[in-house]
Amino acid sequence: MRQRYSQITTTESVKRAQRRYGVERPVAGAHPEGEVRLTERETEFIAARDSFYLATVSDTGWPYVQHRGGSAGFLKVLGPATIGFADLRGNRQYLSVGNLGHDDRVALILVDYPNRRRLKLLGHARVVDPADDAALRAQLDLRDGETERLMLIEVVAFDWNCPLHITPRYTAAQIEAHVETRTSALAARVAALETLLRQAGIPLPDAGAALPPLQQETLQ
Repeated sequence: MRQRYSQITTTESVKRAQRRYGVERPVAGAHPEGEVRLTERETEFIAARDSFYLATVSDTGWPYVQHRGGSAGFLKVLGPATIGFADLRGNRQYLSVGNLGHDDRVALILVDYPNRRRLKLLGHARVVDPADDAALRAQLDLRDGETERLMLIEVVAFDWNCPLHITPRYTAAQIEAHVETRTSALAARVAALETLLRQAGIPLPDAGAALPPLQQETLQ
């Protein structure tokens, strides 16, 4: 669907900028026929994300971007080209929701920071009252007292971005898992070395004893 994405986003102004900077990419004149389908690659990527950025357009034409976050997989693939999520109560400005009443077009960016991968999606969004759709409520992760609305997005195009300039970042859980893995490996290595010392008849130092000071010849 990269071709469809380029056809939507590569306007005449964009083409002029591309020619100016020498990076023009040819784009066909008409949108390709056929349905947009999220493949297994996109589905797995979306399911692993715990946040994304959502852009809408206001009545005045100004873009507005909001961050959406939750547990991994809160943004769900509900169909070949349909995604959705439970929209929680926030700062109660309702800017994104209000903008959708004027223009239902949205853009999403999902980032896998540790692996420096980025997925961009374009679509049409609509707001659903949780009380009006029991089946959809069952599909999405609702939080009692926090979920104000359900959001459905029909994806019309998507594209994968290059990893350039994506700074790797890690969640606390990812860091803890890495530290635990490294600590376990180090503990196993220490145990193996202690076994070798015992087999060689070398006494092990008392775990609570202070280490002897370094001798000058040790440092030379």
